[in-house]
Amino acid sequence: MIKAGRLCWHFQLMGNGPALLLIHGTGAATHSWRAMAPLLARRFTVLAPDLPGHGFTGSKDSATQSLAGMSRALNALLKELRFAPDIAVGHSAGAAILARLCLNGVIEPKLLVALNGAFAPLEGLAGYLLPSMAKLLFLNPFAPRFFAWTTDRAAVSRLLRGTGSEIDEEGVDYYARLFRNPAHVAGALGMMANWDLLALHRELPRLAAATALIVGAKDKAVPPLAARMSAARMPNAFVERLEGLGHLAHEEQPALVAAIILRFAEQTGIFAAA
Repeated sequence: MIKAGRLCWHFQLMGNGPALLLIHGTGAATHSWRAMAPLLARRFTVLAPDLPGHGFTGSKDSATQSLAGMSRALNALLKELRFAPDIAVGHSAGAAILARLCLNGVIEPKLLVALNGAFAPLEGLAGYLLPSMAKLLFLNPFAPRFFAWTTDRAAVSRLLRGTGSEIDEEGVDYYARLFRNPAHVAGALGMMANWDLLALHRELPRLAAATALIVGAKDKAVPPLAARMSAARMPNAFVERLEGLGHLAHEEQPALVAAIILRFAEQTGIFAAA
């Protein structure tokens, strides 16, 4: 734990080598890297924080849960730890946060990796209804507690399968534990309620970093087609499609995803092939 900016952060640090930053997505925490981070730590110095309002990291108010607010907060943590990533890896909304930091010149990684990255607003009715519903729930102080008290493991398992992924029992248990925590539920709702990707999507042509978009072909949360559309707007991006995997591909097949990241690092020249 460390104080940085206005927050008390939980983070995990492991390994030795080029600096690699891992940023999880909405509703998750550092537990989502539990199998992949130790594999990456064989070649990298890995930093994995809990985002504001998630896991063991607090959140002062809704200002820290917007894309801009989370980016500012993460900037403060990186400065406090003096951590300048050579590779930045983000899952879903975590990839958007890293892209925002790159565009703002806060980090200058040699490689940005988006795992089922969410770079564009949801289209149609869902894009309007989901943030609005999350905002209503976030503003109701009883909603996070009610959600946490009524959540059981079976419901969490169904929710995770709805992303197109089948993760192990340990992973389901971790998510169930998180979703029974009212503070974590409030953080996830606050992030969804305050999230706006329109400006980021417009600025993607300015994203100069080499960007690898790793896409689970069965992803039901971020449509795989969205990755190709986002890559087409970036000057230096490419897509790697993973057949048979969903939104939580890095939890389904951590060794596979870690090996792909290592291959990209070698191709980018971050270090020579082993």
